[in-house]
Amino acid sequence: MRHIAIIGSGPAGYYTAEAAQKAFGEDVRIDIFDCLPVPYGLIRTGVAPDHQSIKGVARRYEQVALTDNVRFVGNVTVGRDISVEELRSLYDAVVLATGAPKDRPLDIPGSDLVNVFGSAAFVGWYNGHPQFASLDPDLSGRTAVVIGMGNVALDVARILAKTEAEFVGSDIVAHALDALRASCFERIVLLGRRGPHQIMMTPKELGELGHLERAAPHVQRGDLPPEAEDAILEPGLRKSVAVLRQFAAIPEDIRGEKPVAIEFAFCAQPVELLGKDGRVTGVVIEETEVVKGKAVPTGRRGTLAADLVISCIGYRSVPIPGVPFEEREGRFANDEGRILPGLYCVGWARRGPSGTIGTNRPDGYGIVEKIAEDMAAGQLGHGGKQGREGFDAIAKSRALDIVTFRDWKKIEEAEQKAAREGAPREKFVDVEAMIRART
Repeated sequence: MRHIAIIGSGPAGYYTAEAAQKAFGEDVRIDIFDCLPVPYGLIRTGVAPDHQSIKGVARRYEQVALTDNVRFVGNVTVGRDISVEELRSLYDAVVLATGAPKDRPLDIPGSDLVNVFGSAAFVGWYNGHPQFASLDPDLSGRTAVVIGMGNVALDVARILAKTEAEFVGSDIVAHALDALRASCFERIVLLGRRGPHQIMMTPKELGELGHLERAAPHVQRGDLPPEAEDAILEPGLRKSVAVLRQFAAIPEDIRGEKPVAIEFAFCAQPVELLGKDGRVTGVVIEETEVVKGKAVPTGRRGTLAADLVISCIGYRSVPIPGVPFEEREGRFANDEGRILPGLYCVGWARRGPSGTIGTNRPDGYGIVEKIAEDMAAGQLGHGGKQGREGFDAIAKSRALDIVTFRDWKKIEEAEQKAAREGAPREKFVDVEAMIRART
């Protein structure tokens, strides 16, 4: 019997478990650890609450979780409750699938002002992540600046712009819905240091901005390159730029009918955040020029008023004691997923925050192939490790309060019962409340 520990219960973790089941059949036992009492990682706390169809992939993970040789081990923090070295001594292979839950720092003067947030924190706030449930952003201002030109920036802008009625069917948490209901934004600015041909927005998500009840997208025609230059773009980006061109063609009088403007500001790099009495009031912007795909500062500067700033410029993995880490890249040091003998990483923990949810499937299957290769080569020993039996003994000795998948189903049932009309659930935003709900 082989024993595999997977640290992280998001898409990368469950695709890895699925791959291990198919590769090793009944000859493997898989424990999936998570620091939260609830599974699914960014499917629960990262995917936008109004994108319920995307969250539906969790049903596939549940099929894996309910099999006899897979176990969810929630409410256990690796690196605190148990070390990676201890897990390596118990399991034939340990796979880090922890994702990249930490914001890449904005790293400009003023980034510590009040009402300046990273996207991990802000998205976690409206998605009910226990770590960020008490964030309490001030949404009473008139101008929000969202730094970044990727899908996360789109999500944040869209959530800020929506009416209460547009959240029907979503699982946005109550405290965020209450705050957004009272918001006063008239202007939401998407700030990007490069041009339209360098955006990381996908066409479907970008197109959603054109169908909002009270908000309209604003793109200046002069900011777009000549249309003939779109031909060199890869197909997905070409479609996204085509959506930008559609936005630019919206007549001004039609745009003016909606009270909230979502403005695209290209080739504009934030260099400083201004504040008064410790609270953000503006963004100093330097114009850039795109040279060979890179943003080159021009020295020309201006100031944009801002009552709220959300930085959506990327994520980093969180280091774990005893595991080599690449600080610059914000991921675990690895050679195609191999870190140390018997220690692997997958998903964003391996490659950094890139790709879609589906990208994690081939990644998970690929790392299991490497585990199988290493097993066949005798690099992982010849079995006989204790696996979950050894972990359970340690957990008992340390009085760890493990949450199982069966417990999670009780938590899920309680969330569904607590849902407001039209919503699929009302998430618990407190770990203790989650644990209480399993009884």
